[in-house]
Amino acid sequence: MKPEEIRNLSAAEREEKARDIAEEYFNLKFQLATGKIENPGRLRMLRRNIARIKSIQTEIAAGKGKKVKA
Repeated sequence: MKPEEIRNLSAAEREEKARDIAEEYFNLKFQLATGKIENPGRLRMLRRNIARIKSIQTEIAAGKGKKVKA
């Protein structure tokens, strides 16, 4: 997910997106433990997306968020 896309979401949508990604990450970790994971690179991508969303939430909360023109 691109940072511009995340910044264009509302606060509630960002929270929901982070929760959905975290749930998917949790499920993939179980697949990794059982050896049934098809794409282990997806774990890295999801982890980075979670961090990206949380970073943007922190920026916006601190009033430092970039204003993206729609």
